[in-house]
Amino acid sequence: KMLFYLTTLNMVRFLHEDAPTVDENETDKEKWASFEAWGHDDFLCRNYVLNRPDNSLYNLYSPMTTENLLSESLDKKYKTEGAGLKKFIVEKFLAYRMVDSKSVMSQVQEDLHAEGMEMNESFQVAAVIEKLPPLWKDFKNYLKHKRKEMGLEDLIVKLRIEEDNRKQSESRVTNDLWKKDQI
Repeated sequence: KMLFYLTTLNMVRFLHEDAPTVDENETDKEKWASFEAWGHDDFLCRNYVLNRPDNSLYNLYSPMTTENLLSESLDKKYKTEGAGLKKFIVEKFLAYRMVDSKSVMSQVQEDLHAEGMEMNESFQVAAVIEKLPPLWKDFKNYLKHKRKEMGLEDLIVKLRIEEDNRKQSESRVTNDLWKKDQI
């Protein structure tokens, strides 16, 4: 929300820019005016940010001299990305179970790739194999006993082929049963 707010005020640059420096002996009035304008705008930006949270936080963060320092301090304290979030993602991944009622390919693509966290590829392959649904037990054992290391893309191809074969087998069984009913 704050980033959007500062964008509408055209003050996002103060989050990342350092204050310009002007030599005390500088006589160019334009450079001094630019320096003073930057200081004024940085002051406004810093106070826009400081006035958004609770009043108790104002006293804590008001000593920050520039918006850049304030932004860095707030990011360190409150940014949710990082190790803590990754731990929750890993926990969710380890607790994840594939189900028979949903396509294996859609589960791999939607649920496992959605988190976007980088993970060792051989660990990912082994984990996906281990997470296969109960009806895939034989195929799971087949994959576990393969000696050649398999990449994630190779595994996805094998899963897609196996899933297609299972669908064809189901349709053949259904057709055979239907034909027997007709006779």
